[in-house]
Amino acid sequence: MKKFQKLRTRGHRVVLNRSAGGDTGITIMLTILGLFMFVPMYYVVIQSLKPLDELFMFPPKFYVVKPTFDNFGDLFTLMSDSWVPFSRYIFNTVFITICGTLGNLIFASMAAYALAKLKFPGRNAIFQLIVTSLMFHSTVNTVTHFIILSSFGWIDTYLSVIVPSMATTMGLYLMKQFMESSVPDTVLESARLDGASEFRTYLTIAMPMVKPAWLTLMIECFKTLWNSGSSVYIHSEELKTFNYAIQQILSGGIARSGAGAASTVVMMAVPILVFVINQSKIIETMGSSGMKD
Repeated sequence: MKKFQKLRTRGHRVVLNRSAGGDTGITIMLTILGLFMFVPMYYVVIQSLKPLDELFMFPPKFYVVKPTFDNFGDLFTLMSDSWVPFSRYIFNTVFITICGTLGNLIFASMAAYALAKLKFPGRNAIFQLIVTSLMFHSTVNTVTHFIILSSFGWIDTYLSVIVPSMATTMGLYLMKQFMESSVPDTVLESARLDGASEFRTYLTIAMPMVKPAWLTLMIECFKTLWNSGSSVYIHSEELKTFNYAIQQILSGGIARSGAGAASTVVMMAVPILVFVINQSKIIETMGSSGMKD
């Protein structure tokens, strides 16, 4: 009589029936990979706490002999002495990032829903054009963008940065592919038979099913806009972003290296915080979003 293998439990929950050696090997591998990812962030934070004489020690050290927060104070002083208020750079960055991220999420998801779930002439041709556009780097389209934005009178305004960020083809491609694989047509047909409008079907049925996709898109777009520096479409100093102001600080020479290290930590902290907040939701929805017809 065939013997049944006993299930392994941990904390009254059934776990994958792997050997103890397999679990140990996976744990060691993940620990090593985690260290490779953690060390650069750790080094950036350590650099921001070093006084100026320790910043240029060779070989560089992965610890601080005399930790100090003077670099952050110097950063605040430099930004306060600017003729454009420090708060203005922060506002510009936050405003552009939030508007661009929300706009990208709305337009990409609505266009992806139409291409994936609505039948209309030319749908495949439009999608092929979108796929083809992925081959071109954004720098190639700079002149074309400038001509279009100039004709609308958007040069040297927030719209010159926000509007182009709403129409990224990578986000549309990601959402379209995810909607095709994760949103069953039978569920949408049931909603339509129950009297739901197309917009309500998109908003209350399709969007929750593709939550991993739009969370990933939101994080990627947020990171890109938050770290964006100077723009060829914005000339006024009062419309520049915080990252541009940091680049100006770093161009001041060796004496500002400490403030530059502190500014790197400030710029890095916000995207990491956004990712950490949404990380559990992405993992949870990826594990529970699958449905079968």
